Amino acid sequence: MDSRLLYTLLVGLIALERLFELRLSAKNAAWAKARGGVERGQGHYPAMAALHTAGLIAAPAEVWLLDRAFSPVLGAVCGVILIGTMALRYWAVSTLGPRWNTRVIVVPGLGPVTEGPYRYLRHPNYLAVILELGALPLLHGAWITALVSSTLNAWLLSVRIRAEEAALNELCNYGEHMGTKPRLLPGKEG
Repeated sequence: MDSRLLYTLLVGLIALERLFELRLSAKNAAWAKARGGVERGQGHYPAMAALHTAGLIAAPAEVWLLDRAFSPVLGAVCGVILIGTMALRYWAVSTLGPRWNTRVIVVPGLGPVTEGPYRYLRHPNYLAVILELGALPLLHGAWITALVSSTLNAWLLSVRIRAEEAALNELCNYGEHMGTKPRLLPGKEG
């Protein structure tokens, strides 16, 4: 079977998983708003949603249109990274429970989560996203998509993290509990 077809099917499965995440996010956003949740950082959200959607379209398109070859070694490395990102993402999402959503919605007075991967990092889910945006396109050699998606995501995440941490500091005493933990990489100060 053509590796491009298998890759496209994989990306399609990940897209379906993202649709499930959006449903969970909407449910969790309603939970937060019912408890007085305050939304911040709405300005960057459409760009972030567009970037993630575009990446899921661009990667297989690049593979097909530019006839990107599959490298078994690079594919295996990226496959392992993708499995790791999924594990980290699910660990972070399950640890946050109903607090997790794709928007920045903070319930005032609700202390920050400090269990699970949040014992080690302030933003483990964002680390998973960073790794995934590079690994998924590179799995089948779509290096242009990996480069563009990763670059744009780095800029958007810098905006997102500032907005999220400002909201958490204002509404939840976040800095007292999480301020000394690394943001994205273990062993690196905020």
